[in-house]
Amino acid sequence: MKIFTSIPALKIWLKDNKSNNASIGYVPTMGFLHEGHEALLNKAIEENDLVVLSIFVNPLQFGENEDFDRYPKNIEKDIEVAKKYGVDAIFHPSVHEMYPSEMSATFKVHHMDVLCGAKRPGHFDGVATVVMKLFGIVTPDRAYFGLKDAQQVAVIERLVKDYHLNIDIVRVPTVRENDGLAKSSRNVNLTKSERAEAPYIYKTLLEVKNWILDERCYDTDKIEVKLKTLLSKRLSGNLDYAEVRGFPSLKKMKTLSSDVMIAVAIKYSKARLIDNVIFHLEEKEGKLCIDK
Repeated sequence: MKIFTSIPALKIWLKDNKSNNASIGYVPTMGFLHEGHEALLNKAIEENDLVVLSIFVNPLQFGENEDFDRYPKNIEKDIEVAKKYGVDAIFHPSVHEMYPSEMSATFKVHHMDVLCGAKRPGHFDGVATVVMKLFGIVTPDRAYFGLKDAQQVAVIERLVKDYHLNIDIVRVPTVRENDGLAKSSRNVNLTKSERAEAPYIYKTLLEVKNWILDERCYDTDKIEVKLKTLLSKRLSGNLDYAEVRGFPSLKKMKTLSSDVMIAVAIKYSKARLIDNVIFHLEEKEGKLCIDK
């Protein structure tokens, strides 16, 4: 396994391998790898000749008073995980390597000032900027993203479409702890009591999803009232948002149709957790019956 910290060195290695028509799978991460990242690596290894893993905590996507300085890191463990899964190359650049001088141009993401975009102004601008830089460096055939951050997936899919990039974006389902909590590098920042109650985020999402399908209630106002009521009873953290939207459009609907995402963000003392469920309204037999 090769480990690169310099962009030119990685590009030379990639050029040599692409000349042999090897397909490149790419897994961009901010490190502190867990089973969710491992699922991305597994999928990439299954579908490609070579796999590149990047580990870079991108300062552009962190706002003022966010956890950039506290973001957990363990590069030694990350290297061991990469070796275990058969990764061919790790790209672990410094901030200076990625941003040697002030950027002359950055991306502005439109129509995404909802959900995390509303609560973290500029976050997805930073995500789009670094992802486009990384895509330009790695030039992968396929790139792998987890659906835990479904809004990020929607942003990147739209970016690839808008700029006609020859990259397949592969969605990978959220990986969870045995109690249902979505795997996240930020989970280590939860207190004991916060960790004990956090599984109720996913349990509540599933309960509301099943209620929608069982009762065939597609009035989003009623759904969101039920969702927020249940969450406020079960969780001590501050509710950043609890919304129902179309996916991947992320558009707000008066009544649900087609593919639906129920998304939640909870802010605890030292960690902000996000989760979602995405489903199709025809998961249960029968015609749609809109609750008026």
